[in-house]
Amino acid sequence: MTGVESDMATDTIHHRTCPLCEASCGLELTIRDGAVLRIRGDRDNVLSRGFICPKGSALQKLHEDPDRLRSPIVRRGDDPATATWEQVSWDEAFAIVEEGLRGVQQRHGRDAVAAYFGNPGVHSLGAVIFNAPLIRAMGSKNIYSASTVDQMPKHVSSGYLFGNPISIPVPDLDRTDFLFMLGANPYESNGSLCTAPDFPGRMKEIRARGGRIVTVDPRNTKTAQNSDEWIPIRPGTDAHLLVAMLQVLFAEDLVDLGSVAEFTSGVEEIADAVAPFTPERAASITGIPAATIVRLARELAAAPTAAVYGRIGTHTVEFGSLASWAAEALNICTGNLDSPGGMMFPLAAHESGRGKGKGRGFTTGRRHSRVRNYPEIRSEFPVATLAEEITTPGDGQVRALITVAGNPALSTPSADRLDAALTELEFMVCVDPWLNETTRHANVILPPPSALERSDYHMAFLAMAVHNFAEWSGPLFPTDSLQESDIIARLALIVTGPEAGSDPQALYDLMIDGALQGAIALPDSPIADRTVDELRAILTADPDRMAVDHIVDIMIRTGAYGDWFGAVPDGLSLDVLADSPHGVDLGDLKPRLPGHLRTESGTIELANPAIVGDFARLEASFSGPLADPSTLVLVGRRDLRSNNSWMHNVNVLVKGKERCTLNVHPDDAERFGLIDGGEATVASRVGALVIGVEVTSDILPGVVSIPHGWGHSLPGVRAGIAVGRPGVNTNVLTDPEQLDPLSGNAVLNGIPVTVAPA
Repeated sequence: MTGVESDMATDTIHHRTCPLCEASCGLELTIRDGAVLRIRGDRDNVLSRGFICPKGSALQKLHEDPDRLRSPIVRRGDDPATATWEQVSWDEAFAIVEEGLRGVQQRHGRDAVAAYFGNPGVHSLGAVIFNAPLIRAMGSKNIYSASTVDQMPKHVSSGYLFGNPISIPVPDLDRTDFLFMLGANPYESNGSLCTAPDFPGRMKEIRARGGRIVTVDPRNTKTAQNSDEWIPIRPGTDAHLLVAMLQVLFAEDLVDLGSVAEFTSGVEEIADAVAPFTPERAASITGIPAATIVRLARELAAAPTAAVYGRIGTHTVEFGSLASWAAEALNICTGNLDSPGGMMFPLAAHESGRGKGKGRGFTTGRRHSRVRNYPEIRSEFPVATLAEEITTPGDGQVRALITVAGNPALSTPSADRLDAALTELEFMVCVDPWLNETTRHANVILPPPSALERSDYHMAFLAMAVHNFAEWSGPLFPTDSLQESDIIARLALIVTGPEAGSDPQALYDLMIDGALQGAIALPDSPIADRTVDELRAILTADPDRMAVDHIVDIMIRTGAYGDWFGAVPDGLSLDVLADSPHGVDLGDLKPRLPGHLRTESGTIELANPAIVGDFARLEASFSGPLADPSTLVLVGRRDLRSNNSWMHNVNVLVKGKERCTLNVHPDDAERFGLIDGGEATVASRVGALVIGVEVTSDILPGVVSIPHGWGHSLPGVRAGIAVGRPGVNTNVLTDPEQLDPLSGNAVLNGIPVTVAPA
């Protein structure tokens, strides 16, 4: 922190990471009289280099939002539309939660209490660290998250290939010669499952140094417009394209595994599996000419370095897992996995980097959902099945729900059905700072502090950064609220049972002492001769740091770059990060295989039986609904000023031209009698809505688009700005029975719809 003089008062300058999207840009905040005066990009941040988007510059608006809850509130009345809310003390709130949750457990068993974890939680250190203890304490199989509406296919493909579902390679943007993107729009999203501040600037640098960028998308997005080539594709057919490109590599003897050749298995089996999927066949379903598919495969094989990067548009379809796998298979088969300029595995400061190159591997289906028998994936069930788990009577029926930073009443399939189901719960508690479409059903809302009132270390995103980097900052403002870690820890104690007590310090001590003892016991540990008490005293020397800070400090000190509590003098610690307001540069991405593998065989397992088995379903799709070009299909879209449903109550982010519109191609507008600025009724198998029409040539004929995360029109919501520009909820059109079977991920793109003038 530094101070600078102004004419009116003494301003102070603070630096921290933007918590509003995965890019994790460095911010410079000017503070005057306890309030944010200005936010701009931190020009000295070693990763983001001064880049900032409209969301980051509006961070103080979220902090100051008069609708943001500062204290717990309790619902009085059964109908969320007419209920009143009473502010209560934290102790009173937790007493009500204890009675509600333990009552359900005692009457119906542990599986009767479910939990849902939303997207914003991964932006909060407290939630990232303490959600897992809460899940373990619950002892319930009914766990759900936003992962099954956006990214579970990537976890599944990584699990099958590398043995670890969170081993996700990222494109080495700063060194690649050829970036091939599908279902990604980083000019609007800032990147996803790939922490890349100023992704657009990095794209410009690729082209400036003579590289090439190709974007595959049904929409001519801003990303596509800033690429060397836009290739429009029929939604839902990314797997067909990628598998056909693999077929070309094998047919033309262009496969070269490069540095991973000696520890990759299943190559011959995959060659046989992809053989029937020729470019000519793929052209019939993707709408991409066969000659273009062949050319793309050859260009990928010939490029000095290349990265195939597929994101949400390739995941939220019925072949999401196969498409995600095929993207990585292309990287592997062209020698671009774990190689500079290709797809590489970051090594964050909190990660150890240790590994034997093999492990237990990845499995799914250790248990199944009660109603539809869906297999668990990463210890959770598809959120598309949550509504029926609430409404279907029987042993194990969900009777209570805990949500942490989630709004599933807007963001999940057949959202109106889930919204109705929530009224049937016996009890619901939400950890959330807003009274929104989901939390209006809660009996108790427990609000965490704002992003400026907590510590920041972006654990999840630093592990997916395109350049190894570390940054931490403490709370900027004091707060009377409980920290999110305190809230979630107390919930964990409540669901454990009366024997657990109510003091979260007991849980903190258990976690901290366990982490220290584990580090001491490691083979060749530099601190093998130290004691837990001695190391704990070092951690707690700063009384202003919280339990989450101590846990992160342990991880950093004993991580790949750590100081090991002084045993490595130049190593990292939280103190080092605190003294480095612009972050610490940890260097370019480096090869990490085979040590990073966790498969049983110790190889990259290209031909996992689940993947190979899914080729039969891909074959059948050539005579199914995907192959009918006359069917009108719906896709989503992103906007730079929006991030799902949780940034629509800030006027500066929603003002101006209406953005929740139906994008439709001029040919389709004429075919269906739609006019620009008019209204249309859009209907699917499960629902219908009325929305304003925006005619644009930047979308493929036969495809329409509605953005995700809108629909702020339900009664009882306390969001003055959002309800004034509510938009519509596209998830009333999403079919909860349409899932990618390998991952349980919802199909949010390629939904068959009809449109007509409203």
